[in-house]
Amino acid sequence: MTGGAPGTTAPGTTGGGTGFHGMWRDLLPIGRHERSGGYRRYAWAAADTDCRAWFRQEATARGLAYEVDRNGNQWAWLGDPSQGGAVVTGSHLDSVPDGGAFDGPLGVVSAFAALDELWARGARPAAPLAVVNFGDEEGARFGLACVGSRLTAGQLTPRQAHELRDADGVSLPQAMEAAGHDPDAIGPDPERLARIGAFVELHIEQGRALDLGGHPVGVASAIWPHGRWRFDFHGEANHAGTTRLEDRRDPMLTYATTVLAARKKARLAGALATFGKVAVEPNGVNAIPSLVRGWLDSRAADEDTLAAVVAAIEQAAHERGARDGVDVRVTRESFTPVVEFAHELRDTLAGLVSPDAPAPVLPTGAGHDAGILSAAVPTAMLFVRNPTGVSHSPAESAAEDDCTAGVTALADVLEGLACR
Repeated sequence: MTGGAPGTTAPGTTGGGTGFHGMWRDLLPIGRHERSGGYRRYAWAAADTDCRAWFRQEATARGLAYEVDRNGNQWAWLGDPSQGGAVVTGSHLDSVPDGGAFDGPLGVVSAFAALDELWARGARPAAPLAVVNFGDEEGARFGLACVGSRLTAGQLTPRQAHELRDADGVSLPQAMEAAGHDPDAIGPDPERLARIGAFVELHIEQGRALDLGGHPVGVASAIWPHGRWRFDFHGEANHAGTTRLEDRRDPMLTYATTVLAARKKARLAGALATFGKVAVEPNGVNAIPSLVRGWLDSRAADEDTLAAVVAAIEQAAHERGARDGVDVRVTRESFTPVVEFAHELRDTLAGLVSPDAPAPVLPTGAGHDAGILSAAVPTAMLFVRNPTGVSHSPAESAAEDDCTAGVTALADVLEGLACR
């Protein structure tokens, strides 16, 4: 797609590396599940370690200054970060269970390729540039999205982070320590954020707006408010073959009715609501469950609508639970308010990406590290066309020409912001 200048480079310069094709080829097999064809790159696990090694290799191949911050995020610097006003780009390398190849990695690979493109153009930045890989963006292992950026921005306290557990009961500190990182060092990093003048994240579009409009690249306007809620349905375990239907306190019935209610309430409000994860106890084929635990993901264009939808879903759950003899408890596990990307930076990107006719500007319902950082530094996002709109699935895809267009657009943005 786009390649860098060959050969060994001096420290503090860029060039070299293997180009987009080579980087993509090297990263593609890491964490890929043979049976599903999707990716299982979970935070602080083996595949994540391999991805992090790949990032370090690409950084050092270009002579960039490599470092890992206190929260486990990886950085590759061109220029002196203490100078301030840095332009940072990148994304994440972890995945949802059986996720696609592009969600996250496209932004990191494109970031390195864009630096190569700048070097090939002869552009030399006046401001520091950096590529970043934020850790645990998807939250697939510990249930909370954007852990690395939340810790850095002070939106997740060390105490809260230390309480996170995966499905096997392994705590986040235990996982970090096993991977060679000091969990006692995690916490807010205002000094690092103060170095950043702008953060631009390139990401595959998780939807079809660009495809429907015939555009290879677009600019994000905002991120819908979104959150995750855990619904615990407590019933009574009993024998599936001997317990009369009238005598049952079956939490699965309450859960199933709540799933249907979530779809209806979201549709009526023009919002989104999804129960995508469920855990059952004792989880036996011939046993009535004692507990069904389901996780709701809900998103809407504004916070009032989101709050109303979730409240309506909770009410439906409690009403059905009363009929079934099931106790319903709801816990909000995470919430991200609406993010309006910095208008001036957003408009600058739209002009740089397409000088003749500004690139399309569109909102997204998906959360990103750029949204977390937006409260502390000016942030913006570029989207690359997704012809099917499918994401969080092995079927996720992007055309080669569109990926190339994304790299060119990102290089144009970096040149416009940093090479003045």
